[in-house]
Amino acid sequence: MLSLSQTTGYAILALGCLQESKCGWVKSAEIARYTGIPVAYLSKILHQIGHSGLITTRRGTYGGFALSRPASRISLYDVIVAVEGPQERPSCLLGLSECSDENPCPAHTLWKTERGRIEQLWQNTKLSDVAEFARGGVCLTEARCACGRSMRSRIGVHRQHEKETA
Repeated sequence: MLSLSQTTGYAILALGCLQESKCGWVKSAEIARYTGIPVAYLSKILHQIGHSGLITTRRGTYGGFALSRPASRISLYDVIVAVEGPQERPSCLLGLSECSDENPCPAHTLWKTERGRIEQLWQNTKLSDVAEFARGGVCLTEARCACGRSMRSRIGVHRQHEKETA
């Protein structure tokens, strides 16, 4: 888990959109429309996240997806584990199988410290922090909750808006 995958990045964007919902339920088509994530790919991501318990789903006209708990209680680490699964961090930055605490490679001490700091950062950074940062973005788009009410979505990229302003 040295860097985040594109899938994890998309998951963070999608969950950020759910935080912006006023009624709690957002359809996947709305999330895809305002983040630029392909619908089929987003559906797989949301399905995978649903198994982790980070989101809940509701079928029907007024259904969609919603966060199962406040964004301030969902860490980036939670999202990473939901998407990528619990992974073992590489024990050696250089990928040397013989590297260990007893037989350290030149990067061992540095990597042992830094990988712990990276994981701690992901555990301490909440989804609400990322969404708050994204609110400062330039691209403001109007999305709609499943109930039809408007929500301000500043997460991600609205491709049509980009084309119009380019």
